Amino acid sequence: MGKKTTVLLVLGVFTAYRVYTPLPDTAEEPWKLTCLSVMLKTAIDLATVAELVGIGHCMSIIMFFLRLQDVSPTSEENITVMDTTFNSVPVRIYIPNRKSEALKRGLFYIHGGGWSIGSNANFHYDSLSRQTAKRLDAVVVSTNYRLVPKYHFPTQFEGVYKSLKWFLRRDVLKRYGVDPKRIGVSGDSAGGNLAAAVSQQLIDDPDIKIRLKIQSLIYPVLQTLDLETPSYRENVHFPPLPKSLLLRFLSEYFTMDRAFEKAMFFNQHVPVESAHLFKFVNWSSLLPENFKKGHFYNSPTYGTSELAKKYPGFLDVRAAPLLADDNKLCGLPVTCVITCEHDLVRDDGIMYVTRLQNAGVRVTHKHIEDGFHGLLFFYGFKSKYRLENEYLSWLSENL
Repeated sequence: MGKKTTVLLVLGVFTAYRVYTPLPDTAEEPWKLTCLSVMLKTAIDLATVAELVGIGHCMSIIMFFLRLQDVSPTSEENITVMDTTFNSVPVRIYIPNRKSEALKRGLFYIHGGGWSIGSNANFHYDSLSRQTAKRLDAVVVSTNYRLVPKYHFPTQFEGVYKSLKWFLRRDVLKRYGVDPKRIGVSGDSAGGNLAAAVSQQLIDDPDIKIRLKIQSLIYPVLQTLDLETPSYRENVHFPPLPKSLLLRFLSEYFTMDRAFEKAMFFNQHVPVESAHLFKFVNWSSLLPENFKKGHFYNSPTYGTSELAKKYPGFLDVRAAPLLADDNKLCGLPVTCVITCEHDLVRDDGIMYVTRLQNAGVRVTHKHIEDGFHGLLFFYGFKSKYRLENEYLSWLSENL
């Protein structure tokens, strides 16, 4: 075989690897998804190579390029936008200019990004916050928080909680003209995780006199125990969040120890002493039949206690809100959970819906049949606009 033929063969194999993504027949706009997958695979591979040669951490490199999509806090005719801090935590505030004697609704938004990337200044989050402020005539506070790899749990949770508590102060609400009876918290992905966690934490906080009216969680990550639910099994390679990438996000939220990531990969990271927690994430009893899809529940496999002793955060309810007792859940506000069909963490959200319903919470579940994780970020997909409309419509009716 000649050198040219060999080179062409190698390039052909590499191109096939980059382009091929196993997608279900029901996937919407498969060519767009394939192109998206190619771009994301390439970006992650390049960042991984840069990490291997010592340039920096993979997620820090990705974050460097994402920062190029950040926009300044530019006000417009109908909205005043400003950057400030709430208890030393950076936030961006969107205030409608419409004159009214009535106080405005308030929404506290937490961005996603696997606790490792993302910013409230990102173009996509800035756009969503502007839409929310306009459509609801609401004051939107979009918060930042410290990120992996420099910071790990519970730093992200604590930063968001500090920021939210500051927003809930009566003097702060008065300053921005927010009705203390009409405040909600929302977030997507890792931001949905943090939104669920801070909503639970507020219930027993004696310093908080103002309660949330609603919480809205968009494809939230809610547990770190069972990584073999039906949605994990079905969407191992589905872009933009294959299982390999999600496990890195999940493990690095707690530690840079790759042994922990490896244990999570084999679903052997939970020690037998924590076996009682699996009742909170037992999908065989918590998923409706139409989401089990013929999958059979496997009894948990357990790991050693060593990793759990080193990194106990993954068993903390502030990191895994699905581990909350029913007596905590029953105190939560009116809730909306949005899930996407082609998403590893789909079943996290659906199990939370079931548990909230069982606890007597008024909860709405909106499921995007042809959606996938991170949908808010990707223009050009019809399902993105359906998700946004479902989200904003529910907020308009319930906040």
